[in-house]
Amino acid sequence: MTTDTMTPPRLSTLDRYLAVWIGLAMVAGLLLGRLVPGLGEALSAIEIDGISLPIAIGLLVMMYPVLAKVRYDRLDTVTSDRRLLGSSLVLNWIIGPALMFALAWIFLPDLPEYRTGLIIVGLARCIAMVIIWNDLACGDRDAAAVLVAINSLFQVVAFAALGWFYLTVLPGWLGLDQTGFDVSPWQIAKSVLIFLGIPLLAGYLTRRGGERRWGRKRYEESFLPKIGPWALYGLLFTIVLLFALQGEQITSKPGDVARIALPLLAYFAIMWGIGYLTGRLLGMSYERTTTLAFTASGNNFELAIAVAIATFGATSGQALAGVVGPLIEVPVLVGLVYVSLALRRRFPHPSPAVVPSRTPVEDRS
Repeated sequence: MTTDTMTPPRLSTLDRYLAVWIGLAMVAGLLLGRLVPGLGEALSAIEIDGISLPIAIGLLVMMYPVLAKVRYDRLDTVTSDRRLLGSSLVLNWIIGPALMFALAWIFLPDLPEYRTGLIIVGLARCIAMVIIWNDLACGDRDAAAVLVAINSLFQVVAFAALGWFYLTVLPGWLGLDQTGFDVSPWQIAKSVLIFLGIPLLAGYLTRRGGERRWGRKRYEESFLPKIGPWALYGLLFTIVLLFALQGEQITSKPGDVARIALPLLAYFAIMWGIGYLTGRLLGMSYERTTTLAFTASGNNFELAIAVAIATFGATSGQALAGVVGPLIEVPVLVGLVYVSLALRRRFPHPSPAVVPSRTPVEDRS
């Protein structure tokens, strides 16, 4: 079945009230973390080599259905798009870190621990949850898979060097306070392998095996709709766990959370806006513009929190800044999903006439 990508998506009940479910998941997590003694410590204790096992499971369940929908035999149409790849690299690895550095110093000049935590968040480009935001906004999931893979490679190679530059070198040039930063490349690679490598491999093998067994049409029209809802189930489960783990810390420091939230709000909105405008100026389709905007605005909070805890301690201000990241990112990017869908009809650049059946909400209805 082919679908005109400019046709408004037919929302299922699950999608129609998406913001409500996510809001309830956030509240439930905060209440659980606050009201159930020792829950956060118990969840934190269930880990493998520093990776929280429950959160890892939630993220894998969330990402697998989306990556099983990717048409891997058509990725060459993405890798040949130099406008998309070039603009994504510039947005993610030049503009994003520089913007977060500037916002952290503008909003938190007197709070060095939180400022450092925010800069680390800005360096950790998103490789997980951005896939679900892109899919909900009907972006190009094939392009998202490629951009996330590229971000993963850059993250392993460049994260430590950029951390040293933005926390030590650049502040020194500007006469600002400097912060020591030492993180193992293996720690970064481990995060990439777990949170992207496993679901990417599972999605690829499912696609290959499913098409061989049933054919592409049956795979996409019968199998994918069955596993589609699990992406949102995994998202909601992950949100509950994240907020339960840090519920007490967040609710006990509302003033600090508010101070950290302001630059994060500005960051997510500005990065998404720059990505969206870039796509329009370069004449990209709605789908690829949306993918560019969301991959530029999301952050890998799992890695940022892990690095902050390993470097500065679990109770440090740097770790708290990382924890506040998803508290702000989740509702803001959910809101931007709706903004994207509202702008879809007015998008000036036409989409391809014939594309895969790729409206995620139709897959789940």
